[in-house]
Amino acid sequence: MSDTPEQPQPDAESGDGPVVPSEFGDLGVSHGTVADADTEISVSRDTAVVRRAPRYGRFITLGALVGAVVALILTFAFSGQPEQPEVALGFDRGQVFGFLLLLCATVGAALGAAVALLIDRLSARRAKSVTVVHESTHHVDE
Repeated sequence: MSDTPEQPQPDAESGDGPVVPSEFGDLGVSHGTVADADTEISVSRDTAVVRRAPRYGRFITLGALVGAVVALILTFAFSGQPEQPEVALGFDRGQVFGFLLLLCATVGAALGAAVALLIDRLSARRAKSVTVVHESTHHVDE
């Protein structure tokens, strides 16, 4: 799949010469070096665990936005007039919305974080172990 020409494999006893990892080759090779005229490519293989994880910030933001919508609905859902006029506290709708926004956005953000944690725990069960190939290119000064 790459445009680089393959170089011959070295003898196992000598340990010198270029080592070229095959794309479909033996996965038992842990380290190798490909030498060119002025560049050297180090190849190493390792295993890693891969899984999907939610983006916590997006879940928390979405929870806070849902909380803001709930606060807006609660603000305008009621008339704002007390049943007993002599007990009136004197809050206008803007103040009521501000109080409800603080409460509902905080609760919504906390619920969003809890949902993200739940999804993260469920995704940890489907984790897979894969082999990772890391290539490092170094320029050799002669």
